[in-house]
Amino acid sequence: MTTSSSISIARSRSVIRRLPSWEQAMSSLDHLRRDFRGYGAKPPHPQWPGNARLALNICVNYEEGGEPSVPDGDATSESGLTEGGTSGYKGRDLAAESMFEYGSRVGFWRVDRLLAERGMTATILGCALALERNPEVCARIRARGYDVCSHGLRWEHHQGMSEAEERERIRNATAKLTHLFGEAPLGWYCRYGSSTNTRRLLVEHGGFLYDSDAYNDELPYWTEVDGKSHLVVPYGLVNNDAKFIRGGMSTGSQLFEYLRDTFDMLYREGAQAPKMMSVGLHLRLVGHPGRAAGLERFLDHVASHPDVWVCRRADIARHWLATHPARP
Repeated sequence: MTTSSSISIARSRSVIRRLPSWEQAMSSLDHLRRDFRGYGAKPPHPQWPGNARLALNICVNYEEGGEPSVPDGDATSESGLTEGGTSGYKGRDLAAESMFEYGSRVGFWRVDRLLAERGMTATILGCALALERNPEVCARIRARGYDVCSHGLRWEHHQGMSEAEERERIRNATAKLTHLFGEAPLGWYCRYGSSTNTRRLLVEHGGFLYDSDAYNDELPYWTEVDGKSHLVVPYGLVNNDAKFIRGGMSTGSQLFEYLRDTFDMLYREGAQAPKMMSVGLHLRLVGHPGRAAGLERFLDHVASHPDVWVCRRADIARHWLATHPARP
């Protein structure tokens, strides 16, 4: 006699046989699995060039002209990471627009001067549309040899995009930056958080040596995406001038002290276990004189220490690829 329960079990077994295994079903999502251990108590020695105790990467966010704006077809002007006092009302906010413009008109040149005077390099986290709108800035980036990590086509949320939309954004941003600088960007970093598809789409697109859509370590690490090894060079929002707008800092001295303390601890630890330090800058924020003075003091503090590798993000990625290649 066949019972309804036995029929149900038989049907369930049939469905299970038709479905791929759990491992197969999850294979394309492996890079989304959370890893709470990382390198653990014994991180690898990075073997930075020159036996440096610390790799310092200064990341200059170039977003001015890539933010949401009414002239570009958006409903409102972007007022995030500005000086405040803007209402965020629907329509064109000229105050917010002009605060962004300060970054490209003034801030970029001040930060670039501070770096050039000290012979230091940096990475440009660049929105493609913003860079396209300022040929003089692009020329200076090329002249100084800064590397450009794609910061997306423009300032927008990737989390809300369809897979097809995001694929097209990645393609378009890469094409624009390749045209502007004569070579494709080797890295990617979303303006907001990445979507669950971003890393897979970057690997699918090809040409990217790394992405920085992670905040979970002080060393690069390998992950696997669709059976391919992919390098992650983590970023950080801690050593970041956004704190000026979010209430964490108000003076250049506070910026200097926080960056100095971070640097000093990593430098001490670097005698046995060298790490990397990312410093995030926004031109419309740190580009103002009172804040730039704090950045200037930090750069001088760095320059007073031997065995520090001030480098570009692409340099870190290339070094890790050569020194700590992915396991076959």
